[in-house]
Amino acid sequence: MMPSERRRVVLYGVAPLALLAAFVVLFLRYGPLGVFEAAFPPVERLTVERVVLRDGEVVVHVANGGPAPVTVAQVLVDDAYWQHTMAPDRTIPRLGRAVITIPYPWVEGEPVALKLLTSTGLVIAHEVPVAVASPVPDARYVATLALLGLYVGVIPVFVGLLWLPFLRRLGRRWTNFFLSLTGGLLVFLGVDTLEEALELRAGVPEALQGTALVAVGVLGTLLGLTLVVRRTARAAGSDAAGRLALAYLIALGIGLHNLGEGLAIGAAYAVGEIVLGTFLVLGFMLHNTTEGLGIVAPVARDRPAGTHFLWMGLLAGAPTILGAWFGGFVYSPVAATVFLAIGAGAIFQVVYELGRMMAQHAQDELMTATNVAGFVMGLAVMYLTGLFVA
Repeated sequence: MMPSERRRVVLYGVAPLALLAAFVVLFLRYGPLGVFEAAFPPVERLTVERVVLRDGEVVVHVANGGPAPVTVAQVLVDDAYWQHTMAPDRTIPRLGRAVITIPYPWVEGEPVALKLLTSTGLVIAHEVPVAVASPVPDARYVATLALLGLYVGVIPVFVGLLWLPFLRRLGRRWTNFFLSLTGGLLVFLGVDTLEEALELRAGVPEALQGTALVAVGVLGTLLGLTLVVRRTARAAGSDAAGRLALAYLIALGIGLHNLGEGLAIGAAYAVGEIVLGTFLVLGFMLHNTTEGLGIVAPVARDRPAGTHFLWMGLLAGAPTILGAWFGGFVYSPVAATVFLAIGAGAIFQVVYELGRMMAQHAQDELMTATNVAGFVMGLAVMYLTGLFVA
C-alpha cells in the first residue's frame, strides 16, 4: 500500500470518530442537560464494598457507581449520628472510592447497623450481621487461612488423584464412563461458579455493570482458552500429549473454581459468618475429592511422569489458599466477580474440549447409555456431596 493510500485509509477510519467527538462536545455544552438537571434531583448511587472492624473503630469502604458525584453529609451507627472522618474527600466523584473511619465501641457478636446520609437526603443502609474483629495479615491469620485452604482444597484434590491406578485397570468402556462422569462434575462446577458470580455482581458499583463483567469474563475466557488450546494441540503432535494438556486444562478450571471457593471462605471468616467446625471441613473434603478424579481421567491410559500430577494437583488445589487470603484480607466485590466469571468460562471451555476429545476417539456412538449414566452420576455426586457444605 502506497503512503498516500495508507493516509487515506487512516483518515477514513478517524473521520467518524472525530465527528462523533464534535457532536458529544456540542451536546454537553449546548444540549438539554441543564433543563433536566434543574427539574430533577441528581441520581446518587453509593455501594458499601467492605466494612473493617478494628478495636473501637469501624472502617467503611464505599464506591460511587452512580452518574454524579455524591457528598456524604452524616453517618449513623445503630440509628445514632456519629463523628467520623473521610478520605480522600467527603465528595466522592463518579467511579471514585472513599474510606469512612468511625470511632465506635462495637460489641463482639452483635450486629452493627450503618446508614450514610448524603447531602440530598438519600440514605444508604448497610448492616454487619455479626460484629467480629476483621483479620489482619499477621502470622496467625495467614497461617489459619492457609491451613483452611489446605484442608478444603489441596488435600482433597491430591486424594482424588490416587484413583489413577484404579482407572488404569479399566477397559475403554468404563474409561469413557469416568470421562463422562468428569464432564458431569465440571458442568456442575461451572454452573455453581457462574451462579456465585451472578450473586456477587449485586455488590459491584452500578456504573461498572456487574452483569456485563460476568459476561465478558465468561465469554472472554472461553474464547481465549479455545485459541490457546488449538495452538497447543498443533504443537503437541501426539494424542498422549493432547490428553495431558487436557488434564492440565481441567486442573486449571478446577483451580479457578476453588479460587472462588476460597474467596467465599475467607470473606465469611472475616465477618464471622463461617463455622470452622470439623463437620464443615470434612464436607468440603468429600465434595472436592471428586475433582481429583476428574483431573486424572483423561490420562488414565497413559504414563505421564509423576511430576505432572504434582503440578496438576497444586494447580487445582493451591488457588483455594490464595482465595482465602484475598477474601479474608483485601476482599473486593469487583475482583471476586471477575475471578469467578473467569473460572466459569474456563470450566465451560474444558467441558467443550472434553466432549470434543471423546467424540474424536469414540469407536461407536458418543451418546451411549454408559456415557449418559456417567454424566448424570457426575452431576449427582457433586450435588450430594455439596449437601454437606451448603
